[in-house]
Amino acid sequence: MAASLGGGDGIEAAELAIRAGLTRLGRSVLEDLLAADSGYRGPRADCGAGHQARFVSYRDKAADTVLGPVTLRRAWYHCAACGHGFAPRDAELGVAGQTMSPGLAKMTDRAAAAVPFAAAARLVGELAGITLTGKRAGRRAEADGQAAAAVIEAEAAAITGRTVIPLPPAGPLPDILYIAVDGTGVPVIGAETEGHAGKAEDGKARTREVKLCCCFTQTSLDEDGHPVRDPHSSSYLATFAPAAKFGILMAGEARRRGAGHIRQLVFLGDGAAWIWNLASQHFPQATAIVDLYHAREHLHELAKLLEFMLGDRKQDWLAARLDELDDGDVGAICAAARTFPLTGKKADDLDTALGYFEHNAHRMQYARFKSLGMFVGSGAVEAGCKAIVGQRCKLSGMRWSVPGAAGILTLRCLEASDRWEQILTQPGQTTAA
Repeated sequence: MAASLGGGDGIEAAELAIRAGLTRLGRSVLEDLLAADSGYRGPRADCGAGHQARFVSYRDKAADTVLGPVTLRRAWYHCAACGHGFAPRDAELGVAGQTMSPGLAKMTDRAAAAVPFAAAARLVGELAGITLTGKRAGRRAEADGQAAAAVIEAEAAAITGRTVIPLPPAGPLPDILYIAVDGTGVPVIGAETEGHAGKAEDGKARTREVKLCCCFTQTSLDEDGHPVRDPHSSSYLATFAPAAKFGILMAGEARRRGAGHIRQLVFLGDGAAWIWNLASQHFPQATAIVDLYHAREHLHELAKLLEFMLGDRKQDWLAARLDELDDGDVGAICAAARTFPLTGKKADDLDTALGYFEHNAHRMQYARFKSLGMFVGSGAVEAGCKAIVGQRCKLSGMRWSVPGAAGILTLRCLEASDRWEQILTQPGQTTAA
């Protein structure tokens, strides 16, 4: 090794050689530790289904670890009533039905949640010296993400069912808890779009909507009086489930974050009816706010609809309406638009456009909301749609299965919420890989 340093190979060659040597030593120590307990639990052992399984023999199991491949020799039992065999030692070590150790699985999950599977396998190889295929890395990460999603679903059901009552947040309570909701499409394989209508000219769907919730808190304003999101306060969840099931997940997360203890709840979203139905169902006491920037987009569409009547006055007319929107004066917006004598389809289109404002007028009191120091934009969840969903699941050429995408998005939400260790270390998450 000293010769390699002196021969111009540099410190990298020495580093890699030392790491390889220490890894071999660690693998040898690990195998010795594993061999210290053969997993023999007597002539009979509980099979987990209320039967007694009989000891058969000792069998070898190969498993990949962060130190490389190891072989584990353990006692094997067979249950005649159930018709299957098992090794109690596998469950104790967290490798039941698996060929990857928990430590390597966690490393793989993080990589596969961050980048495409082939790149994730290369990352694990480069940084840890472990050889994996992209397919194996992806299969493991998707399965672990799905297992984590099941834990989160059970947690939300327990919280919303009042069988678990979350404790108040630690430390001083924040002033406001925001619940921001949005949805975005994820490209999926053809089998996942059967029976789903699409927006393309042929009417076929090529994406499935994933619903995203972001909960965050606010305690203070900046020197200009603008609200400031509390650092590290954002938590996320994502699901392809229907709105009703998403509502349970959303409500469970909000209550876990302190919705039952924090003074003020604010619900942020665009104009989608399903969002406000959920808000009314789960948090009728919350202040409901339609995203200001989404409302401004609708105003631009309204001006475009009336362009043939406005002519050169379009920009001035639009500027006046935008000022009215900032003031929360939806009545003035609708009155100004209805001065034009439209008939037929144009009149119907105008009614539809103004219906959006009239239906959401109480959620568009922006001057009042700002005076109370509240956020009026759903930028946090929209940024989540881009960072959590778009940057991983909507890259060029990607087509997902819904379970696979759901698993990866669950892992990315855990990472963004700083809940990785809290969820992925819970017992019962055994997946094959």
